[in-house]
Amino acid sequence: MSNKILTAIASLLLSVTLSSASCKGGGGDKPDPVDPPETGPVKSDVAVWLTKPDRSVLFASQKTAMVFKDTFNVYPTINIDETQTFQQIDGFGYTLTGGSATLINALPASTKDALLEELFHWDSTFIGVSYLRISIGASDLSAETFTYNDLPAGQTDEDMAHFSIAKEQKDLVPVLKKIVALYPQIKILGSPWSAPVWMKTNNAFIGGSLKPEYYAAYAKYFVKYIQAMKAEGITIDAITPQNEPLHGGNNPSMVMQAAEQADFIKNHLGPAFRDAGITTKIIVYDHNADRPDYPVDILKDPAANAFVDGSAFHLYGGQISALTQVHNAYPDKHIYFTEQWVGGPGNFGGDLQWHVKNLIIGATRNWSRNVLEWNLAANPSYDPHTPGGCSTCLGALTVSGASITRNVSYYIIAHAAKFVRPGSVRIGSDNPGTLENVAFKTPDGKKVLIVLNDGNVPQKFNIRYNGKIVTGELVNGSVATYVW
Repeated sequence: MSNKILTAIASLLLSVTLSSASCKGGGGDKPDPVDPPETGPVKSDVAVWLTKPDRSVLFASQKTAMVFKDTFNVYPTINIDETQTFQQIDGFGYTLTGGSATLINALPASTKDALLEELFHWDSTFIGVSYLRISIGASDLSAETFTYNDLPAGQTDEDMAHFSIAKEQKDLVPVLKKIVALYPQIKILGSPWSAPVWMKTNNAFIGGSLKPEYYAAYAKYFVKYIQAMKAEGITIDAITPQNEPLHGGNNPSMVMQAAEQADFIKNHLGPAFRDAGITTKIIVYDHNADRPDYPVDILKDPAANAFVDGSAFHLYGGQISALTQVHNAYPDKHIYFTEQWVGGPGNFGGDLQWHVKNLIIGATRNWSRNVLEWNLAANPSYDPHTPGGCSTCLGALTVSGASITRNVSYYIIAHAAKFVRPGSVRIGSDNPGTLENVAFKTPDGKKVLIVLNDGNVPQKFNIRYNGKIVTGELVNGSVATYVW
C-alpha cells in the first residue's frame, strides 16, 4: 500500500474521531476534556492500620484498596461470624505507675497536654486508651515505698484516723484529673502492693502477710481510698485486694493465700463496701495464669463469691488458656488481664509478636474484658523504681527530659484501643494456619479484626464477611487492624 493511501486513511480516522468527540459534547464546538486522574483517597471497604516488626511501619493507616467481592481464591480465609458473640470489652491500656505519673507530670505543660490528649482523647487521638491500672500506695515502680497510713514503729490506727493520699497529690492525682477531663468514661483499677506495715506479720514492706486482727482495718483502708479518690473527681471502677499475692519478694509486696483472700472478702471487704454504699468491683487473684486454682478456690466459697465480680491474671507463668478454664468454671464471673511487662531494652519484633498473640488476641479469645500492659512510662535508665523493684521494665513511653520515645507496648495497645471501644463485643472468627486473629463488633456496628502473621513467610489471606471476601497480605511478624 502506498504512503499516499496510508496518509488518507489516517486523516479519515482522525476526522471521524474528532466528529465523534464533538457529538459526545452535546453538539458543542469542542470535545469533552479528558477526565483528570483520581487524586483522592483510595476507595476501600476496609480501613487498615499496620505495624511491621522491623519498625518500617508503626501503626500507620494504609492506602489499600480492599473491596468486598463475590470472587474466591485459594488463599487462607478468616471467616467472621457476628452471630457468635462472647464477652463485652471494657477497654485496653496500661498501668499508670507512680513513676510514670512523676515523669509525665514533669514534662513541659504543652508537651504533657499534647501527650495526654494523644493517649486518652479518643475522638481525635492516635490511641484512645480506655482502661488504666494504678497502685494503691507504692508499687515497685514508685520512687520509694509508702502506703496511705504509715506510722512510727509500734503504733496502730485501726480507725484510719491518719489515712491520707497526700503523697499522690504531687503527681498521680493531677495527671489522673487531666485524663478524666479528656475521657470521663475511663475505667480505673486500683491494686495494692502492700498493706501498711503495722498490719503485717513481719512489719516490713517486702513479704509478710496481713494479720487477721487487721482485716477489718484493712477493709476500712480500701473504703477510705475509694472515697478519697472520689473526692478528687476520680472514680475507682474496680480493685484487687492484692497484686501478685503469691509473690512475696518484690518491694513492696505481701503474700495472701486464697483462703485468706476469701476470708478477707466475705467477712470484711465485701460487707464494708456494701455498708458504705460503694459499688467498686472486687476482682480476685491478680497473678499468673499458672494458678487458676487460686481464683476458683475463692469463687467456690458462696459467701465470698457473692461479693466478687471476677478474676484477674498476669502471664509470667502458665498458659493464657487458663483464663477460659476459670470462665468455664464460673461463667457468670468476669475475666481480666491486668499486667504484662516488656523487659528492656526489648526486641521490638519479638515483643510485638508475643504480646499481640498472647494478650491482645490470646487474652480476649479467652474471655478477658481488658488487656493492660505494664507500664506506661519510664526514663532511659528504667527509673523510677524502689530498691529491689523492677530495674529493666521498659515503659510504653521512654521519657527523657522533654523528649518522648514510643516503644513497643505503645503500638501493641494502639492496635486494639483505638478501634475496640468499651462496649464492643467479641464475635466469632477462625484461625487459619498462622494467621492469629480476634474479631469484635463495636457499639456503632463496625467490625474490627486484629490479625498477626505468626508464621515465617509473608502471607496473603482473605477476610470473609456476609458471603463476600477481601484479600490482604501481611509480612511475617506484622500485625494489622482491619475495620469496616
